[in-house]
Formats: sequence, C-alpha cells, structure tokens
Amino acid sequence: MDQREKNSNKEQPNNPLHGVKLADILAYLEKEYGWERLGDMIDIRCFNYDPSIKSSLKFLRKTPWARDKVEALYLRTKQKRK
Repeated sequence: MDQREKNSNKEQPNNPLHGVKLADILAYLEKEYGWERLGDMIDIRCFNYDPSIKSSLKFLRKTPWARDKVEALYLRTKQKRK
C-alpha cells in the first residue's frame, strides 16, 4: 500500500464506497442482475429504456436520490456475497 492509499483510508475510514467508482458499481450490478431486473428493483428510466452504462452514469451523477438507491443496492448485494 503506497502513501496515497494510506492517506485516503484515513480520510474516510467508515465509508464503504470510498474509492469505488460509480461506473464500477453499475458494471457490477448489471452483471449481477441484468438491466431488466435492475429496472424492476430501482424504477428509473435509464435502467428501463435503452439502458447503458453511459446513460446511467450521466443520469446518476445529476440525480442524488437515484444514486443513493444504486449505492445502497450495491452495498446490500456485496454484503450478501460475503
């Protein structure tokens, strides 16, 4: 672990999403559930109509409530896998 990683861990030691990119979260959830199931679980247009990582990133970066739902689903899914 280099110095930069040590410092980043000290800055947000209780944030399980620290260092995880939104694109990686979406890719993980899409692989785990598929777009159709994601759209059923979180009813947002970018998951239900012509879904893609790019369109989802654009929407989620501008829409905090939707991003919160996606991040919460990611954390629940990761927790179940442990």
